[in-house]
Amino acid sequence: MSAFDCDVLIIGGGISGLANAWWLAREGFSVEVWESEDRAGGKIMSSQRGGYLTERAAAMVLNFRPEVTELMRETGLESEKTARLAQAEAHRYLLHQGQLKALPMRLGGMLASPLWSPIGKLRLMLEPFILTSGSKDETVGDFVRRRFGREMLEKAMEPFVAGTLAADPEQTSAEAALPRLKSLEKRYGSVATGVLINRLLRRRTATVTETFSFRRGIGSLVEALAQSPNIRVRSGYRAEELLRSKHGWQAAASSRHGSHCLHARHVVAATPAAVTAALVAPLDRSLADLLRGITYAPVAIVHTGMERSNIKHPLDGAGFLVPKREGSGLTGNLWMSAMFPGRAPAGKTLLTSYLGGSRAPEVIDWSDERIVDEALQALAPLLGVDGSPEMVHIDRHRQALPVYHGAYQGRMDAIQAHLRLLPGLHFEANYIGGVSVRDRLARGRLLARKIAAETGVDAIGQRSSASAALLDGQESFY
Repeated sequence: MSAFDCDVLIIGGGISGLANAWWLAREGFSVEVWESEDRAGGKIMSSQRGGYLTERAAAMVLNFRPEVTELMRETGLESEKTARLAQAEAHRYLLHQGQLKALPMRLGGMLASPLWSPIGKLRLMLEPFILTSGSKDETVGDFVRRRFGREMLEKAMEPFVAGTLAADPEQTSAEAALPRLKSLEKRYGSVATGVLINRLLRRRTATVTETFSFRRGIGSLVEALAQSPNIRVRSGYRAEELLRSKHGWQAAASSRHGSHCLHARHVVAATPAAVTAALVAPLDRSLADLLRGITYAPVAIVHTGMERSNIKHPLDGAGFLVPKREGSGLTGNLWMSAMFPGRAPAGKTLLTSYLGGSRAPEVIDWSDERIVDEALQALAPLLGVDGSPEMVHIDRHRQALPVYHGAYQGRMDAIQAHLRLLPGLHFEANYIGGVSVRDRLARGRLLARKIAAETGVDAIGQRSSASAALLDGQESFY
């Protein structure tokens, strides 16, 4: 009879915790998940609003990793997937001098685009001949200027970092936020050369890159994970104490039903950094301080539904990003009904606008009226909007995304060093290894393999088939 109530206790039922739980259960471990809210899924949630399907946070999955494809197949979600519509593949727009301009995604297109000046184009062409290399703590701003020039940073990378990561490229760690590009530079001496070589070498074996969601929205993903066999999800359980025991960990939680205690071989903290810090402070105050140093950016999301005939723009793309230099209140806008089917009623359009982030954190404290007015005033001249929306909804996230600011990789290395002194305790949240849904699903598998290798036995005391899997420290999370 095992002395443990379960093999692994996961504190936090967001996408990070649920993904790790799914991979662990797949390996035969008994898993319990404590989620402080009344529902699992964290920020990810899909909602129907008068025929419009809105996403509270993540809106899609951009995947090129085989383990994500495997998870989709084994959860039965493959049949629920909806691919991005063909019209959304046509263009990717960027706000440039007050107008939307198509942003080329390949070097040849960039060299022909009016977005870049002749000097900017020449600087792009010189990238393979740049011989310098940056430091470990180099920022995204420093990295992009060094390799591609100022224009690439201001017109392309800054809006990408601000719009998709809610971060400031002048403070964001390039090693943490752009690991693939940094890796190409280290290996080949040039990003462009590395991309070309990889394309040639992987032409026959590369996983197909796809962008998808689900018929009922991205919320279907967390629902499927939470309902998986061998995973017990306890909603409304707020973890309050974590103690080391002789052979594992003891945890205490409170709920509306009273107090609860549990003894587990491993504990995974899949909560925001500040919540995890409070749990581990009695165990290691220095570790708690490292976690408290991780900051989050606030984001306001405005969903607007309206008649398609009220918009003059063809909406022949996924949406647009906004460079800081444009002075707009938006960081970006997604044309959701142009991207996926079933997002708006027939003859209607759903637009999702993003405001705030590190660029304008004060937006989160604005009134609903001011946030909506800011979004609509920005959209009207760009998309040719005539008329008012029939549906408006705002999602506010005071801690939307962790920003990988400062010497972030050094902070992560220090956190891992402290964790090595606390065997059986693991951290798995979006402040480690990437913020996208793809990253979280892939990271969940990596940690499951690590736990299996450390445990060496499965839930019934026999040799675990997963225990032979060695943790590949070189695996990329992106």
